[in-house]
Amino acid sequence: MTNTKLLDFTKKYTMIIVLVLVFGLFAILTGGNILLPANISNIISQNAYVFILATGMLLCILTGGNIDLSVGSVVCFVGAVGAKLMVELGVPMILTILIMLVVGTAIGAFQAFWIAYVRIPPFIVTLAGMLAFRGLSNVVLNGLTVSIKDCTSFVNLFGGGANCYIPDVFHFDGINGLCLIVGIVLAIGFVAIQLKSRLTKIKKEYEVESAVAFWVKTLLIALVIFAFAFRLAQHKGIPTVLIWVFLVIIIYAYITSNTTVGRSFYAVGGNEKATKLSGINTNKVYFLAYTNMGLLAALAAMVTIARLTSAQPTYGQNYEMDAIGSCFIGGASAYGGIGTVPGVIVGAVLMGVINMGMSLMGVDANMQKVVKGMVLLAAVIFDVVSKRGKWFAKG
Repeated sequence: MTNTKLLDFTKKYTMIIVLVLVFGLFAILTGGNILLPANISNIISQNAYVFILATGMLLCILTGGNIDLSVGSVVCFVGAVGAKLMVELGVPMILTILIMLVVGTAIGAFQAFWIAYVRIPPFIVTLAGMLAFRGLSNVVLNGLTVSIKDCTSFVNLFGGGANCYIPDVFHFDGINGLCLIVGIVLAIGFVAIQLKSRLTKIKKEYEVESAVAFWVKTLLIALVIFAFAFRLAQHKGIPTVLIWVFLVIIIYAYITSNTTVGRSFYAVGGNEKATKLSGINTNKVYFLAYTNMGLLAALAAMVTIARLTSAQPTYGQNYEMDAIGSCFIGGASAYGGIGTVPGVIVGAVLMGVINMGMSLMGVDANMQKVVKGMVLLAAVIFDVVSKRGKWFAKG
């Protein structure tokens, strides 16, 4: 691999390299504790809401660097509504889930209308939503905590109970056989999909990376998938919340990379005027982005109250910052038009690893915020400087 190709490879996969280095660093600093099966499982369980919200936030950012500041408050409000329905009104679980999804989507559509059709800046609309729905959460809950520990079906379905793992049907000695087999299948499937994609590009005479770079990247990622599954198999297997996260990742990765609607988000962020002239309804693109954000905030609300087995007026604080940070750290451009779902997931995992690592080291919570803030700033600086080609803009 030539120096130029090596530089391009390093630049393209910077965050993956950083994730591996950070993971290795914390493995040393924590004496290997971060690699324990229980902690690997906790990284997923504790950051499931980040994966879900960051995926939705990516679509907002793609439209031109726009963000949604209200998602944390919406998560809290929808969670409060769900808890009240199940506990105090005795509404069945399925109906409660549907109502929560409808409420979240309606909130997203309400904010999307002002952003897309009235063209009020997203920052203002979602800032107002952040304040309004935080206040409404207190109104719904009367400032109190509502426990949902007795709603065991809901808690287990969304990953908050002791039985929130997919049952093992193979029962290998000392290890979860189902999780191990799923890991092997996913690793092999990933290699097959990547190879098929490469051969298709070669057949169509598209430019592709070198064979060495391709196989190094592909096999390393497949190895990581297997290692991750093996660690989960040594604990309790596949958490149910991982299924929800996996579905969100697969669905939105497909939408953004293989559908006309998905490409519209990139087009609007790249050049809105040209996109409008090409016949794409840019108002509809904005509306879809923010309505979808409300839908995923509802799903994140279910995951949150299930994990914590309660609803409180304080839930969801700083969730929007975790989602936004994961997007920018994962390679989404601050100017819009650039970013991928896999990249966002890498950013979310990096944030989760940093949180877990510092917690295991006993780092003060305030210092943890400092570190996360500096990581976010560094990611955005890298994005801006790499695109401009120099450190300082002209005066």
